[in-house]
Amino acid sequence: MHPNNNSDPKQAPQAAAYGGYPATGGTSSIRCYQQQVAPPHAAAAYGYQQGPPQWTTGLCGCFEDPSNCLMTCCCPCVTFGQNAEIIDKGTTSCAFAGLIYHALSYVGCSCLFSFPYRSKLRGLYSLPEDPCVDCCVHCLLPSCAICQEYRELKNRGQDPSIGWIANAQRMNPGQGGNPAPPYITPGHMSR
Repeated sequence: MHPNNNSDPKQAPQAAAYGGYPATGGTSSIRCYQQQVAPPHAAAAYGYQQGPPQWTTGLCGCFEDPSNCLMTCCCPCVTFGQNAEIIDKGTTSCAFAGLIYHALSYVGCSCLFSFPYRSKLRGLYSLPEDPCVDCCVHCLLPSCAICQEYRELKNRGQDPSIGWIANAQRMNPGQGGNPAPPYITPGHMSR
């Protein structure tokens, strides 16, 4: 007898070919096959995510990218500017966002400018508001929040350090890449 408890050995290969096993019951000569569902541990082993999307790294996982951690600790306005440019898809420049963040940090309210970008990032990837609301995360742990957002963008295929235009060209290599130089007819130059 085959592992699918089918008494007909000729039906087992067909069941496997359709990714299922024969449905029990019924007296029809045509058999229906039910789809098998992978066990939860198999989904995790093959990288399939079950349930709602999650952050790829933790809020305090700053040392997963040591160079970014160092940059953000010394000059968070640079990392924030890089993140903002990618999250806004190039409509906000890295320099502009970084300067505003830097200016607001002198009066202690840079979190009021930075937390909406965390909300936008969560909206892009349907991420949970974790571990608490975005405003609190940016007010209490601003460097950790900015580092986590940087890592999230990087883990999802964006590289904030190269800017929006370079990322757009990487995503669409045939569109907007390096155009061919114009053709100039050979001959002598005249003035």
